[in-house]
Amino acid sequence: MPGEKRISVIGIIVTNREKSAEKVNDILSTYGQYIIGRMGIPYREKGISVIALIVDASTDELGALTGRLGSIPGVKVKSAVTA
Repeated sequence: MPGEKRISVIGIIVTNREKSAEKVNDILSTYGQYIIGRMGIPYREKGISVIALIVDASTDELGALTGRLGSIPGVKVKSAVTA
């Protein structure tokens, strides 16, 4: 059903923190109403940051969020959606 909200998990890898972190945080703030939980871990040995989100959003809202994040250079995004 269009507009039906589902629980999803989003994994975000930020490979260039200096250039990308502010943009990522701005987008996450914009979509904050859908975010149930967030965990961010800097992996200093690899020079990356890993962010895990749990969201409650429609597939359209999820697609908009992941699309905006994925368009940032140095950011990789994957999501898993409940049935």
